[in-house]
Amino acid sequence: MDIPPNVRILATIKTGSVYYFEEEELLSDEPHYFVVLNQNPRTEEFLILVCASSQIEKRQQIAQRLGFPSETQVIILSSEYSIFSKDTMIDCNRVFEKTSQTLIEKLEQNKLKVCTEMMPDGILQKLVGGVLASSQISEKIKQMLSEE
Repeated sequence: MDIPPNVRILATIKTGSVYYFEEEELLSDEPHYFVVLNQNPRTEEFLILVCASSQIEKRQQIAQRLGFPSETQVIILSSEYSIFSKDTMIDCNRVFEKTSQTLIEKLEQNKLKVCTEMMPDGILQKLVGGVLASSQISEKIKQMLSEE
């Protein structure tokens, strides 16, 4: 029996959920991994997602040129998160705001993959810390992430 997309997303979404999909805002046509950072993603009005990139050097050069603090770039080794086939970096200077409905629609269109393995807590804390340390992220988002 197939579980409906809205149930698959709404029943499973939590802090550290990982989704794989093509993002219209990115210049790349390739799908990327996105990690949910919200404290309460089921009840908040939108999801706060960060995007993973395997182009570590390129992302680091851009961040260095723009003067971003090093803690805003979180490197995740493939040994730390088995879904990543190679070392990956998440640039916490850019977040993506999506509604749960957007993810449900992508899943309905077979344009989204739900990853079964959650992002480990230690890495999640680094990602949230990176977003909070970034000068590029709005106060509204920082408040959402720092509320306990």
